[in-house]
Amino acid sequence: MLPLFTLFLAASVQDPDALRMKIRDTFHVPRTLPAVETRTYGSFEPEPGVTAERISYVTQLGMRVPAIVYRPTATATTKRPALVIVNGHGGDKYTWYSVYSGILFARSGAVVITYDPIGEGERNINRKDGTRQHDRYVAPDENGRYMGGLMMMDLMQAVSYLLTRPDVDPRRIGATGYSMGSFVTAVACAVDTRIHACAPTAGGFLDGTGGYWDSSTKKMCQAIPYQSLAFLGDRGPVLYSLNALRGPMLIHNGTTDEVVAIPSHGPDFFAQMRADTVKAFGTGKGVFTYSFTPDGGHRPYFVTRPVATWFHEQLHFPNWKAISDGETKISDWAKANQVPMDKAYADDHREGGTIALGKNIPWPAHDQLNAIPETEWREHQKDYIQEGWYERIPRTVQ
Repeated sequence: MLPLFTLFLAASVQDPDALRMKIRDTFHVPRTLPAVETRTYGSFEPEPGVTAERISYVTQLGMRVPAIVYRPTATATTKRPALVIVNGHGGDKYTWYSVYSGILFARSGAVVITYDPIGEGERNINRKDGTRQHDRYVAPDENGRYMGGLMMMDLMQAVSYLLTRPDVDPRRIGATGYSMGSFVTAVACAVDTRIHACAPTAGGFLDGTGGYWDSSTKKMCQAIPYQSLAFLGDRGPVLYSLNALRGPMLIHNGTTDEVVAIPSHGPDFFAQMRADTVKAFGTGKGVFTYSFTPDGGHRPYFVTRPVATWFHEQLHFPNWKAISDGETKISDWAKANQVPMDKAYADDHREGGTIALGKNIPWPAHDQLNAIPETEWREHQKDYIQEGWYERIPRTVQ
């Protein structure tokens, strides 16, 4: 039965459950998610007091997702909040912001899961990072709808995994993404009502016909999936309305982020987008909020004070004081710790200029972040890599 206030919603979202199921069907996300079938492969301590667990779990078409789960080492006396980190293009669980955010929020008392998107890290045939393999178009367009569903389902199954953990509070699960991850997060959070708080960053806006996402050169993981939602009508307001029914949402961007066209999607655009959502939703109750970092470029803003503070307000990190007092400029941290960064994003205008919460975050060796033992990965390679996933897509759409 729908909550009482949904009886007063605008016609565009009168049946949110039906809309959610149609979105799932469009992207080949099963109406009933499969069992996560978690496998564990040991753990290590990147720093005293933080444990990193190596796991994998099931996603679309029986594929498996390698992941690292960061948590406080101490035995939980009460259930903890949890956070899912969704990478941008070229990112994976080895990327600086995945590691940084995992350790940072584990310090604060949360359980944090980071994972490899398809085509990256242990989901790449050569186990390489930064390949952007999932950007390459493979006809027909239906493969792009499967790709959109795969990326949504990776996030949704991360939530399913967190719900199996006895130390996680099922009412305090959040999700956040950067760049491409902002798109994945915005759409997946519209569908998955188990997520309490959602914060797309460096993107997150959902514009109209012929706009940024429709016109994206990343056809497989952005343009085709977004175009495929045309049946919603004015897609952004409807998706944001579904998010409003789910729970709190913050969209955060830098004002000079040219990568996702924020100079042409600035405060006036967001004010109109919110007004359109209120009209579609029929009420302002629960509709997203938005904020900006002045002069900020393309950055994973979930490690910065505004977004982290918002998550604390929603999820109530039990050890917030441990991370809230200090800050680190990422370019300085990367140089001091020999942290590899994508050269196109390492300057101070983009990721290098990120002012992250926390101090003295350690940088683990690359291979410590391998989730799957190499012998097992080689034996079951097609359960992980993009080539194996294409083989599983029904041939009627090939």
